[in-house]
Amino acid sequence: MITICIIEDILDILNELESIIKKDNRFNLLKSFTNAEDAINEIPSLNPSLVLTDINLPQKSGIDCLMEIKPNSPEIQFIMFTIYEDSDQVFDALKAGASGYILKNTSPEKIIDSLIELYDGGSPMSPKIARKVLSSFSYDASKNNVLDLISKREHEVLVLLSKGFLYKEIADKLNISISTVKRHLNHIYQKLQVQNKTEAINKMLGR
Repeated sequence: MITICIIEDILDILNELESIIKKDNRFNLLKSFTNAEDAINEIPSLNPSLVLTDINLPQKSGIDCLMEIKPNSPEIQFIMFTIYEDSDQVFDALKAGASGYILKNTSPEKIIDSLIELYDGGSPMSPKIARKVLSSFSYDASKNNVLDLISKREHEVLVLLSKGFLYKEIADKLNISISTVKRHLNHIYQKLQVQNKTEAINKMLGR
């Protein structure tokens, strides 16, 4: 079962998110928070698989929350809940270690799909934002030993993931199965000694 915490200060939106998640038996909602301060104090001990957080919160932001929790709990995956998909805040959150984002006008079905994708190692985000994150880092392959650690095919998978492609799209492009894509990802994580796709991409980019 996928354990999850929510951080959202608008009660109507919070109640709706709770309802969506509680209706799906693949999820276990551990706790909801209306501010970052309480979340920072409690989420590490709750140790959820996922945290769905609003970016704009009353005092500390969702990005502040991410930056305080993630270093000591790298296995917890953060996904941001936002109004605007191409804002600087989304960009900053992804650079800080968030694994994707969900727009606030997203349908309940798509919210669940995005959370499942995140749990499976994906990174729900638009190609536009993915390219923006990718281009923000200077990458010199000659100075990066990641290519010495992973195979050519594993590198191809990682590059496509960094561009925002979903597992199915990667499988189609490389003419392999989705399970093979996931197997390549598991090998990448082991070889690079990382926990998730975002950390793997950052390591590839020499961050």
